[in-house]
Amino acid sequence: MSRNSYVYILAGRRYGTLYVGVTSDIIKRIWQHREGLVAGFTKKYHVKLLVWYEIHDEIMQAITRGKQIKEWKRDWKLRLINEFNPLWCDLYPDLV
Repeated sequence: MSRNSYVYILAGRRYGTLYVGVTSDIIKRIWQHREGLVAGFTKKYHVKLLVWYEIHDEIMQAITRGKQIKEWKRDWKLRLINEFNPLWCDLYPDLV
């Protein structure tokens, strides 16, 4: 049985610092970022707003897509976010 997996982008603020991640439990993972429980980049730069995500059937699909997006130019990531979430609303509350 497959379990959904996710690629997501967090932002510090609108057009601010971006972080691309992959997870099989988006609610738990975003909560960890928001609470500062994930050591590293997101904690250091206060990147906590879920501004984009994509659902995949298999974790390997999500990992491949996440790697692809991480290599994109910043402008491409901004366009992706703006098409999905033009107001840069925090999408986390809608998930929980």
